[in-house]
Amino acid sequence: MPLYQDFSNNKAKIWIWKYDENDLLNPHELLHDEEFLKWEKYHPKKQSEMLMVRKMLKDYLPHCMIKYFDNGEPYLENSSFEISITHSFPFAALAIGRKKIGIDLEKVKDKIIKIENKFILHEFQFIPEGKSREEYLTAIWCVKEALYKIHSSKFWSLKKNYEVLPFDINSGEMIKCRVYNDEFSDYFSANLKRFDNFIFAEVSE
Repeated sequence: MPLYQDFSNNKAKIWIWKYDENDLLNPHELLHDEEFLKWEKYHPKKQSEMLMVRKMLKDYLPHCMIKYFDNGEPYLENSSFEISITHSFPFAALAIGRKKIGIDLEKVKDKIIKIENKFILHEFQFIPEGKSREEYLTAIWCVKEALYKIHSSKFWSLKKNYEVLPFDINSGEMIKCRVYNDEFSDYFSANLKRFDNFIFAEVSE
């Protein structure tokens, strides 16, 4: 049962799993009691995503369990490691590192054009028209979501407080991004990957 992608680097383990109906993902082995009660109520796709994440965690840190803060942010109980989770069926991804890390995974779909005004502000200046527009919009969304996971506040918006600086989606270079308001501006670098019409972004401290 191999991993689909391994994007690990010197900061974190970053794994992506692709669902296979032949995978043996036993919820009784992978979930603790509290998780199992929630898992039973989920849609089958969400059940599979949850199990794939727990399988990856078990392979790397077999004695750790995923818990959630009141705001929904995941953490590892009794561990100093930082964690980030994302999924978009049939994929699920897990990142584990010593410092804060955020990841996001999305499928490229044309419907993102309908909501671009909800999360795009300065980026309109460099997003191209034509076929690649959907990819750029999806990439920007992923970067902002990943950045939100390490630098979040319920009072901030992806449109007004998160910015992705101009980039070439085909360059393979790190993407500059920032979180800001009237009083500060924190800059970060995002790593972008593309596969199977999906886009994956990772931002770490």
